Amino acid sequence: MEADWTETVRIALPGPSPNAPSSPVTTFCFDDSQELLWTGNDHGRVTSFYGPELQRYTSYQGHVSTAPRGIPGNAHVKALLLCNKGVISLSSRSIHCASRRGLAQWHFASPGMQDLRCMAFTGRGSASEEIVVAGCQQQMYRINFEKGTMLETVSPSPVPYTMMRRSAQYICASAHDGSIHLLDPNTLAVVQTWQAYAGTVNDMDARGDYLLTCGWAQQQYGGLGLERLVRVYDLKQLKPAAPISFQQGAAFVRMHPKLSSTCIVLSEWGAINSIDVQNQDVPVMRFAPMFDAQVTGLDILPSGKGFVMSDSHCQVVLWGSQSKVRFTEYSKTTEFPDPQMQSKHLDWAADLPLNLIGMPYYREALLSGWPNSLAHEIGAPPPKLEPALIAKLRKTEPGLVGANPRKTRRNQAEDTRASRQTHEPLAAPKFLSEKPRGEHGDHDSKRRLSEDIGKTLNALTVNGGSQADMLAYYRPVEIKYSKFGVDDFDFKYYNKTKYSGLETHIVNAYANPLLQLFRFTNVARNLVLRHTAKDCRYESCLLCELGFLIDMLEKAQGQNCQATNFLRALSKQPGAATLAILEDHTINTPLAIMVQNLTRFMFTRMEDCFQRVAYNVGELQVAFATRGSAFSRCMHCSYEDAKEQAWYSHDLIYPPKPAKNSPRPVRHSFTRLLQDSVHRYDQQRGYCNRCQGYKPITSRRVVHTMPAALMINTAIHTPEARQLWATPGFLPHEIGIINANSQFYCYEGQDLELHLQRRTHTIIVYQLVGLVADVAAGDAQKSHLVSIVDASISDPDPTSTTDWHLVNDFLVRPIAQEEALLFDPRWKLPSVLTYQMKSRSHDLDDSWKAGIDASILYRSVAQPAFTSSYKFRPLSVFESLPNNNTYYAIDAEFVRLLREEIDMGADGSRTITRPARSGLARVSVLRGDRLEPELPFIDDYIATDEPVDDYLTQYSGLHAGDLTPGISRFTLVSLKEVYKKLWVLLNLGCKFIGHGLSSDFRTINIHVPEGQVVDTQDLFSLGHRSQRKLSLRFLAWLVLNEDIQQSVVAGHDSIEDARTAYKLWRKYLEYEDAGVLESVKDDILQKGRQMDFKVKIIVEKDGRRLPETPRTSTPSTPVKRPVSMVRMSTPARSEFGSPLK
Repeated sequence: MEADWTETVRIALPGPSPNAPSSPVTTFCFDDSQELLWTGNDHGRVTSFYGPELQRYTSYQGHVSTAPRGIPGNAHVKALLLCNKGVISLSSRSIHCASRRGLAQWHFASPGMQDLRCMAFTGRGSASEEIVVAGCQQQMYRINFEKGTMLETVSPSPVPYTMMRRSAQYICASAHDGSIHLLDPNTLAVVQTWQAYAGTVNDMDARGDYLLTCGWAQQQYGGLGLERLVRVYDLKQLKPAAPISFQQGAAFVRMHPKLSSTCIVLSEWGAINSIDVQNQDVPVMRFAPMFDAQVTGLDILPSGKGFVMSDSHCQVVLWGSQSKVRFTEYSKTTEFPDPQMQSKHLDWAADLPLNLIGMPYYREALLSGWPNSLAHEIGAPPPKLEPALIAKLRKTEPGLVGANPRKTRRNQAEDTRASRQTHEPLAAPKFLSEKPRGEHGDHDSKRRLSEDIGKTLNALTVNGGSQADMLAYYRPVEIKYSKFGVDDFDFKYYNKTKYSGLETHIVNAYANPLLQLFRFTNVARNLVLRHTAKDCRYESCLLCELGFLIDMLEKAQGQNCQATNFLRALSKQPGAATLAILEDHTINTPLAIMVQNLTRFMFTRMEDCFQRVAYNVGELQVAFATRGSAFSRCMHCSYEDAKEQAWYSHDLIYPPKPAKNSPRPVRHSFTRLLQDSVHRYDQQRGYCNRCQGYKPITSRRVVHTMPAALMINTAIHTPEARQLWATPGFLPHEIGIINANSQFYCYEGQDLELHLQRRTHTIIVYQLVGLVADVAAGDAQKSHLVSIVDASISDPDPTSTTDWHLVNDFLVRPIAQEEALLFDPRWKLPSVLTYQMKSRSHDLDDSWKAGIDASILYRSVAQPAFTSSYKFRPLSVFESLPNNNTYYAIDAEFVRLLREEIDMGADGSRTITRPARSGLARVSVLRGDRLEPELPFIDDYIATDEPVDDYLTQYSGLHAGDLTPGISRFTLVSLKEVYKKLWVLLNLGCKFIGHGLSSDFRTINIHVPEGQVVDTQDLFSLGHRSQRKLSLRFLAWLVLNEDIQQSVVAGHDSIEDARTAYKLWRKYLEYEDAGVLESVKDDILQKGRQMDFKVKIIVEKDGRRLPETPRTSTPSTPVKRPVSMVRMSTPARSEFGSPLK
């Protein structure tokens, strides 16, 4: 380190997006062939800087961060390596290689990559083509970075490694326990080990014959601290050498690239020492000003003429001589983009002659001037290979090789241009705000579908219409968003049945078809609703959330629903993130595999949730579990072990592929596959307790009892299995199972009828409820899942006939049984099947409604009284339960969890690609027509562990921290507890009074039938007079002569809003009883137009902002007859005028 070295450049590392703040530097290194410094951040982005001025050169996303906006990323770049091919970057879950210009070369990510930390070259210099990657996990990987191929997976790893450096002979690696290991580059075997530190190794470097390390050691007065020594190891003699003293605490160390025995040591607070390892008496000491920051990294220029360090303020600092700083001595030329030619400025004035505008010189006719007869289409795109054909191809060195299907004659030209024209999905309908309204303000239901595409598509059949037309219903459907949000989308355009669909704009919405399958399975429906009606206090109970969802789908009667709460609870389940069932943690996993994994996982979690209330899973196993014994027998010593098991789902086992010279293959039936899969026999190597070693083990199952509902995963992975499902009539509508004397038999078709007639054995008949199908409707369409169900099974009418429906998210339509059970390997294959005992058909158990446990209503707690007007009293066990004649006022407040995403078009148009996501923050419910009206008995604030984007204080009255457990000024409860209270009130039959309840109930994710909703926004709707929706504050000011929602800073109060809605409902009953309602609405319209439907504000002399008092007094009602609390029909117009006049 020379005397004139000083700070030359200090820059901040850019954030993950243009407007984001600076991001911390997680790693950095110099390019040994060009004047470039490479850095990585916590969002997986790699950025390079050119020259001593550290000008930005390239920046690219190497690794995907799943963290929401505004919080630190979770894809830290752990290490960087430079090679001839480009830059190799490493994060905890992936390895990426890109050229120096930022173009991706290859990328590796697999489920086994969980916590990668370090990597190193296995060879020396430019001759190396391999790297080894390791981390705090069981596997190590050897990768050929020139070819972009993974050569070997070393499992298990000897120890968890956190850092690697390549020396002349060894790979030096530090372990998580503070030990140092020397690895053989060829075999990765451990050659030498030193236990260096009580904590972890903070930094190390190897060059020549020396290895230098810094780490955390045990301090004298307890705790770990940076050791005041730099440990030195002689790699030639494989023994420790004399350490280097560094009193400030050695944090980072680097060997000088030109002086073989000189190193630079750096402390956390900027103390710098340049020391010769062989002569430690005269160190060169300097100090770098850190400005209250800590050093987080160090690296020396390859030329040795300076060094770079990073700090905790997200800054990169370059030290060196102002006139001598150069990254490499002999660097290659760095490639830059070509300079852009500046266009000449033209003044396009209105009076400018056009002949002054220059035109390009040309001597031949322009292409636009050629006649149409000379324009021809030349060439043709290659034919599109079908997925079934690609599955049969085998990999060879030149590429994929397989048999020619010969679909055309020899020398016959194929019109590949027409075949590549993709069919458009169903055209999205107009928004509701764009449609004409009827006389009463409702949307015209007799509109054209063309909207009117439905006239054509509804007439299609499987045999009569073309396959391309039939696929239109199976393609993914998308929700379009207007400025009014998702409420403006016409879901009825896609669903004219009484069965509700599920929306798709939610994470993990791929599970919608499986949830629909449970909804139409009576066994599942009855079980989860009985559980939901009990007092289950487990916050993330999947059984309760599934019960809430099924009850909502039944009450909706064809209106769209969403599985937001269930999918949120699913993402919080223990172990869900490690399995391939969450979209945020899964990359390139087929949806068919994901939904089959989800089926197994759901039953595992449902069993745990069921035990929390029932303490016995017997009822759940009777419903879904195949109970029996699993036997394993050692082929060497004949030792047999048996244990009782319960299988909630079964994966189909397919027959092996027949040999080429085998006779004509036997036709396999579905029941034969199911019989072999349930009563399976397998042989593999396993551990024998008697032999004390691994021996050939045979395993078999003996079934004792069969469940009421049978869940089957088709597990289609081979071309032969796909082709088997293409057999017409392969999937039977009914199957019979005989389980007697430890034998298991399945029958279908005529065999089933024969056994039913003989009645020799007890046979259980199962009926197909439905299936989840994996659909790829069109060459350009992505694979997605749909459910196909027989809705007649869940119909309580025992005389109902087969009624098959296609449920494609929120698109629901009836289909024929032939279409439902028709499979094609090219675009439609089943993933999950559900059979149910035929005796359980039409069996809907609603006894849970009479036995709902309402004890949760008595557990409501009062909030801290910040004002003297706050009053609260929970429901008491001495009060009678709510019923059909009970009215409650309700209001809710929300916060914004995620902003909406908007796509800006080239023409400036704005398209909402994802709506804003809100979260429930507060719910207040007030007594209605009982004792103590307007007194709250529910006032709950909901705790959230998700980041809140905006508390919407102006409307919610909430501030930062109000929903955070531990720091909130309110008593917080879980979302499930609040939802369960509302669900209990709903099913007890009470009626809810509020203002704008439709949007509140949608965000809460609960469906309340119209007969249980009293919405003052609809009661005081102006009808044919105006489409305007009146605000609660305006109605309170004009009708009640009350001013609410006064403070913009304090925001709305849900108790005040609910109480106001209750008073408006009482006024409405008075007006309706007196026969003056229409006159009141006329006056509301007249005065609203005068004031633009807003409350006028008057500023007093003292600065107070008060609303202007209406010129008329509080509306009064002429005395006609006593007011009834029951909602009445509107009488004829009487002689009384409007009380507002």
